[in-house]
Amino acid sequence: MDFATFLIQCLNAVQYGLLLFLVASGLTLIFGIMGVINLAHGSFYMIGAYMAYALAPVVGAAFGGEFFSTLAAGLVLSVILGYVLEWVFFSYLYEREHLQQVLMTYGLILVFEELRSLLVGDDVHGVNVPEFLKGTLPLNEVMTYPVYRLFISGVCLLLAVAMWFVFTRTRLGMMIRAGTHNREMVQSLGIDITFLYRVVFAMGVALAVFAGMIAAPISSVYPNMGNAVLIICFVVVVIGGIGSIKGALVAALLIGFVDTFGNVLVPQAAGVLVYVLMALILLWRPNGLFKD
Repeated sequence: MDFATFLIQCLNAVQYGLLLFLVASGLTLIFGIMGVINLAHGSFYMIGAYMAYALAPVVGAAFGGEFFSTLAAGLVLSVILGYVLEWVFFSYLYEREHLQQVLMTYGLILVFEELRSLLVGDDVHGVNVPEFLKGTLPLNEVMTYPVYRLFISGVCLLLAVAMWFVFTRTRLGMMIRAGTHNREMVQSLGIDITFLYRVVFAMGVALAVFAGMIAAPISSVYPNMGNAVLIICFVVVVIGGIGSIKGALVAALLIGFVDTFGNVLVPQAAGVLVYVLMALILLWRPNGLFKD
């Protein structure tokens, strides 16, 4: 493996890991802060991809600037979707057993898949890379790297920094962290924990939807695409530590490198390596890397 090939695989690993972090961070927020096992989280990623496919012609024609206007419209719709879902369904699950949470969120997967089939059909669709991001960067005389993949990495890094700032440097982050440890005490201080949880859930949904939207041009859009993402996101959450944003970032990058280089060096065992990594880390740190 020459240097250019190695560099391409490193960039692919970082891009995949950061995109995975974007989805998993929403899951760890909902799972770690609200205590809800949300099997439907992968469906939000799928919804984002289908939004990128379905909204681009409509929003682009109405407002121009097809790419960014589609992202903006998708984010607004995802926040509304998350807020309504928490209000109608998830607000009743906080005091329920995990089995009831699993059953209801699995039911939501079936609902989302049926709605997807009714609205857009069961075909595989492609989403065009924005015109201004279609270029490539030369790595040597014959090898190049797509600008759009670098764009994905950059956006995910910006969002990671924004999440760190919100959770560590703002009043909202302080309230969220307090609600994680003692919901009753937060309520006794006059903070509307119900509204706070709806905001957290809407943020988690928006992160997954946004990840699906920016991933659509490089992964295509197809039925059940959220299921594989859901499984690997739970691996990220478990490795990083439930409720830890920093843990989700480190775990996602680890998985990105293991999966990417595994597919190149040992393709026959690549599908197992991520789970071997999880088992080894849990033997060392049973609660995850960043969970005491």
